[in-house]
Amino acid sequence: MIDLDKFIAIDVHVHAEVSCCDPEDPVMSEFMDATSKYFKADRKRPTIPETIELYREQNVAFVMFTVDIESAFGAKRIRNEEIAEFARDNSDIMIPFASIDPHKGKYGAREARMLIEEYGVKGFKFHPPMQDFHPSDRMAYPLYEVIAEYKLPAVFHTGHSGMGTGMPGGGGVKLKYGQPMLVDDAAADFPDMKFIMAHPSWPWTDESLSMALHKDNVFIDLSGWSPKYFPPQVIRYANGQLRHKMLFGSDFPLITPQAWIKAAKEVGFKEEVLPLILKENAARVLGLK
Repeated sequence: MIDLDKFIAIDVHVHAEVSCCDPEDPVMSEFMDATSKYFKADRKRPTIPETIELYREQNVAFVMFTVDIESAFGAKRIRNEEIAEFARDNSDIMIPFASIDPHKGKYGAREARMLIEEYGVKGFKFHPPMQDFHPSDRMAYPLYEVIAEYKLPAVFHTGHSGMGTGMPGGGGVKLKYGQPMLVDDAAADFPDMKFIMAHPSWPWTDESLSMALHKDNVFIDLSGWSPKYFPPQVIRYANGQLRHKMLFGSDFPLITPQAWIKAAKEVGFKEEVLPLILKENAARVLGLK
């Protein structure tokens, strides 16, 4: 169990990109090469144990997940069980989310239930552009039904995708599925499920802000961008009506938690708002308090 008093922040957006059990999939290698170039990041990705060590050093608790793109791109995912097992052994700092391709339908829903009940998974990650699906497609509803039954959160990638940027045809990634408003039907249909819209959602930033303002089960994580590049309305709403809806996320390993937090202290978040973003809001959404 996480002792909130021991940590300065909770990072709700940390990727597992290197398995300790399986070799890197060659399809993923192409995407990771392109993404490293786009983010000017180190191509050598940390293992899960290395990530845990870094977050302990930074005194930051974190949510970790992979992205299941097996159907759309034929790339073998990192096993959800591997992440969950590391989280079980490091439950004082690490929170496991799972990723299941919605194209897996009812079989995917069975997997979700198993991961929750047998492995202690606390939420889910979706990347509609990489998973090639409309986030309110009824195809995904059997999976959402399980998540809603357990009243768990799910992170949805929104906005531009660094994955595929610069590759021929964007690597086949369809940016349209990252439009935040496409999630709105599902958020209305599943009020017991918490929807976390990942990233500032550019070029549709205002859609995410509207949805978070409108629906009590919609939140925004501010990962994937350094705060110094945030559209100004993000800072304005974070300081005002959405101060309880914004969550800290880094998008590690592409952005480090220490770099994100350092930048966040310099962009105009109110003194009383920054603690909400860094820890308090996430603790509530994740059921830690």
